[in-house]
Amino acid sequence: MKIYTKKGDEGKTSLIGGTRVSKSNIRIDAYGTVDELNSWIGLLRDQPEYSEQKKLLLEIQDRLFTIGSHLAADPEKSRMNLPKLFEADVITLEEAIDEMEKNLPEMKSFVLPGGHTLISYCHIARCVCRRAERMIVDLNAQSEVEPLILKYTNRLSDYLFVLSRWIAKKCQAEESPWIPKL
Repeated sequence: MKIYTKKGDEGKTSLIGGTRVSKSNIRIDAYGTVDELNSWIGLLRDQPEYSEQKKLLLEIQDRLFTIGSHLAADPEKSRMNLPKLFEADVITLEEAIDEMEKNLPEMKSFVLPGGHTLISYCHIARCVCRRAERMIVDLNAQSEVEPLILKYTNRLSDYLFVLSRWIAKKCQAEESPWIPKL
């Protein structure tokens, strides 16, 4: 099978189920942004310093492929049996957040992204996750999206924020609080 089909040369692509839509369709934006997020998570997973997070990051990548498949499917025409997202996937993120937060100082202000390359990667992934979430919310206004997808992306951005703080503590990077100039 060739990687190129030439079917998208005029700016359209097919959803699972065969429906042709513009490549600028909100559904394409949503799953494309989830794909971008998956790549950022892959970059985080590739970092050797904090191997104890690798297993969960790999699981998150798998869940993002699941979410992408649901977003890429025409809800009215697709008959494909898609992989499932479960409440347990959200609970896994919540448990990881709770475990990391046990040893973190209490937050007293917003924290500026940065301090170490890995921290910055986490913040970029968090921002891409929030963008994906906004796009999924927009898509949901047009075509119902499984509520668990929204819940998972929301919790994932929380996980990525706490991961950035956990990494800051592990590598002894100073967190820079945001001090607004009033």
